[in-house]
Amino acid sequence: MTDTLSQRIQALLDSEAAATLAHIRRGIEKESLRITDQGLLAHTPHPRELGSALTHPYITTDYSESLLEFITPPSTDLQQPIEFLENLHRYAYRHIDDELLWVNSMPCMIANDNDVPVAEYGSSNVGRMKHIYRIGLGHRYGRKMQTIAGIHYNFSFPDEFWRINRELEGSQAPLRDYISQRYFDLTRNFQRYSWLLVYLFGASPALCSSFLAGREHQLLERFDHSLYRPNATSLRMSDLGYQNNAQSSLAISYNNLDDYVRTLTHAMKTPDPVYQKLGVRDAQGHYQQLNANILQIENEYYSSIRPKRTINSGERPTLALQRRGVEYIEIRALDLNPFEPVGINQQEIRFLDLFATYCLLRESPRLEHCDLDASKENLRRVVYDGRNTGVQLNNWGKSVSLRNWGLEKLDQMLPIAELFDRCHGHDGQHGRLYRDALELQREKLLEPDATPSGRILDKLESRQQSFFGFAMNQALAHRDHFRSRPLDTNLEAEWRRLAEDSLAEQQAAEAEAEMPFEAYLEAYFRG
Repeated sequence: MTDTLSQRIQALLDSEAAATLAHIRRGIEKESLRITDQGLLAHTPHPRELGSALTHPYITTDYSESLLEFITPPSTDLQQPIEFLENLHRYAYRHIDDELLWVNSMPCMIANDNDVPVAEYGSSNVGRMKHIYRIGLGHRYGRKMQTIAGIHYNFSFPDEFWRINRELEGSQAPLRDYISQRYFDLTRNFQRYSWLLVYLFGASPALCSSFLAGREHQLLERFDHSLYRPNATSLRMSDLGYQNNAQSSLAISYNNLDDYVRTLTHAMKTPDPVYQKLGVRDAQGHYQQLNANILQIENEYYSSIRPKRTINSGERPTLALQRRGVEYIEIRALDLNPFEPVGINQQEIRFLDLFATYCLLRESPRLEHCDLDASKENLRRVVYDGRNTGVQLNNWGKSVSLRNWGLEKLDQMLPIAELFDRCHGHDGQHGRLYRDALELQREKLLEPDATPSGRILDKLESRQQSFFGFAMNQALAHRDHFRSRPLDTNLEAEWRRLAEDSLAEQQAAEAEAEMPFEAYLEAYFRG
């Protein structure tokens, strides 16, 4: 264990800060494509019974009208996010007729880009902006890529934790600045070690050949129109998925808040020749993108982790960060687990708590270009060949096997797991939940076939089954799971009212007099 890590853990044990870990707040955003009972992408509008995708707090859409996104409120209760997701899925299944929710991150049965309906958010200025932004993403990266789904894990330490730690470290910085800097410390280490999450929880070792139609790739074909790599973990996180080459030249800095905002703002204000050639509007005057810059808005930057701050209406995320500092982090490197009804389980949540806390507590030097290059190469090797646990990764210039480095990380997390167990219970089973979650991950490093990606390929090979066949079977099983358990009648009534209220809120906004859309965009980007 590093000196800094052991000293910080001991400082937590010797102070009141350890107890505050019981008040960590967690929230989950989970995406799922709506599909027909034949496995085709659903072309029906966002169901009215689910409310307004623009204003509903828990159910919205992501890129496509067919891509549902379920959002849990932040909670300090460990069980609440999963339970909330369970109920959201039960509610959704009552209102999507014969449609299914696709349970894998990689989509299937999409013939071409035009087969993907772009999400609609109504006629208000904010609704139009959200829609045009997505039109721009389709032109820039292709619509099919935007149908890839995942889990986002939102995580924040309580203010009391930060206040005690600032005193322990003798920092004189204002609390807001101290919190922001420490979250960036966490974020840099996440960049260094996210390969471990991709190995442990990657669940996209195969995909339908239709997804890559017309694109060059080095995947193998097998299982009836399925493509795969024998030791792949998460093709979603490869250059075939979100980590595309279109943004490879961007050098967004995570060394501190000012550098992060500066480099992200530069990308949003710098024109791109390709996007300039496309044009902001077509010959008929229809918007094709919000602007012709490298990034239309902040969210276009595909990152496996983001520092976040809750925004006010009409406020840009970078301005919110500048004005009020980092509030929480959003972990975006997680595939949907097709073996879990809601795509994630309680053990994964506990390990994410440990991983984020580990990234915070150990030393976190500045990320130079060579460090970023090494991290990207480590991720590429794990994405394509991670279940060959002898694959060599770059640890500060030294070559080390994935298995040995991963086991070392888990050993270093053990005192943190003991710390969390102490906070969350002292008796029986409840006193070991974090250590048990850590032990489950150790088993995956010792036995690669125990990973979600290994289990998926085992299903395909043992049944001589296509990726599509496997995914449909899982979707049907999860549908039966949710439909077999009735939703509490009071909760059903409450969410019906919430859906109706969100529709009324959108209608009220659209009825108000607004400035012309062009003026709205100008004001938004002016800040």
